[in-house]
Amino acid sequence: MAELDFILQAVTTANHAKALQALLALPDPTEVLVSVAFVREPGLDALEAAIKPVAVKARFFIGIRNDITSIQAVKRLLAMKVKLYAVDTGSRGTLFHPKLYLAASGRKATAIIGSANLTFGGLHNNIEVSTRVNLDLSSAADKKFLEDVTNAFAEMLKNHPRHVFLIKDDQHAGELFSSGRLADENLTPAPSFTSSVRKGERDDLPPMKLNRVFRSGIAGAIPKPLAKPLKSGLTAVAQPASSANYLVWESKPLERRDLTIPTASGTHETGSVNLDKGLLPKAVDHRSYFRDEVFSHLVWTPRSKTVDEAHAKFQLIISGIGYGEFNLNIRHTKTKDKSYKQRNALTRLSWGPARQYIARPDLIGRTLALYCDAIDPTRFTIEID
Repeated sequence: MAELDFILQAVTTANHAKALQALLALPDPTEVLVSVAFVREPGLDALEAAIKPVAVKARFFIGIRNDITSIQAVKRLLAMKVKLYAVDTGSRGTLFHPKLYLAASGRKATAIIGSANLTFGGLHNNIEVSTRVNLDLSSAADKKFLEDVTNAFAEMLKNHPRHVFLIKDDQHAGELFSSGRLADENLTPAPSFTSSVRKGERDDLPPMKLNRVFRSGIAGAIPKPLAKPLKSGLTAVAQPASSANYLVWESKPLERRDLTIPTASGTHETGSVNLDKGLLPKAVDHRSYFRDEVFSHLVWTPRSKTVDEAHAKFQLIISGIGYGEFNLNIRHTKTKDKSYKQRNALTRLSWGPARQYIARPDLIGRTLALYCDAIDPTRFTIEID
């Protein structure tokens, strides 16, 4: 008889990454079935080591044409040698949306059914819910449940051959990307906001205290859009949409110093935030990254013998509210002095006229994401959420 238990991610200490690692560790599986709407590479990071030993038995059904499932994730799954099926409804208005993870072996099977996609948030930080079903296949009812699940996907594959199909190889993945059915993880949509500032103040609701897992790092350099392979064998550079951005930096949880609201005795308001290591990977040297890559298209002028200065336009979005665009100052210390040797931040962003919206204690513990416009690399977006 089936045994059930409940997973409530982020609110409790449970998360789907650990639950799925345990599911995939079922010895000698005869069947592994995964069905999700969205797949991204950071979601696969936690599961790749668990997937590889069972890949020969694994079938993945993933949604495409949803602007989220990426060519990078598809190629990574293909490299793992799983049997990978795309589900394309033919419409952006109708999504393939089920989230099911199942492994069967001998007289045992485990299914996790709920809301978690194969994305970093889905497996770690989003508030997601699932039921874990441990099946005893000596039970007729449990065996029938397993058969119903596997038969349903087999029937979908049989009855909708144009919409549910095997992704054969990297070339096939490239064709899906070229036709707009897979996303590029190098590009992110422009952060959206629900409203602009009107009269009054924004709410002061602090971020919900959840059991969070921080990613080890974002892309190590400003990426370029992928080249799109064409049927002719030629390539055309993928042109990003005007609303697309590169995510170029994410901070660790913001502190009072970042928000220019220090309370410690003798600590002065700097009016700026240090662009430090944040969530950049180890291989990226943050001391030169911002000056040489993120802000390389700006006009830099000497402010002193040791400091260069530039200005850029920054759209500011806080907790889903847009505060407009600000002309902000960036300063970079170019000498290799004690701060350089100690690997301190050498680039600083002054809040200037945006400070009135930044210097608020309700932003403590939130994170800052910096985006570069994919069309105009001299314009940026700051999102604090």
